[in-house]
Amino acid sequence: MTSSRQDPPNGGDDERSRVSGELAHRLHAKGVALTGRETNDELVHLVEAIEQFEKAVESAGGDLMMDEPVGPSAPVDPDNRAFVLPRRNENEPIASFIERIAEARARAARVKRRA
Repeated sequence: MTSSRQDPPNGGDDERSRVSGELAHRLHAKGVALTGRETNDELVHLVEAIEQFEKAVESAGGDLMMDEPVGPSAPVDPDNRAFVLPRRNENEPIASFIERIAEARARAARVKRRA
């Protein structure tokens, strides 16, 4: 005998809302400005772009604790400006912001690793 578990009719919507809220919280903690109109897919792509940027910074010897903003303010004393996550411009579409993050990732990847 097999049992079938059925989710409530809007259970998927509740889960998507919860995940979107978690992603928005993570982005806000990194100092990323959000409008609240971003789609779930945009939030996922933005988080992925930032994670790739952070990997490039770490590979180049950067210290994310030094280079990331503290809340909405700029980093206090970054060890290299190439390691600072770009700020989202007012009314900037997510796709444009992701492109700028990719450009910043490429710049960070070109930095010579410190010995």
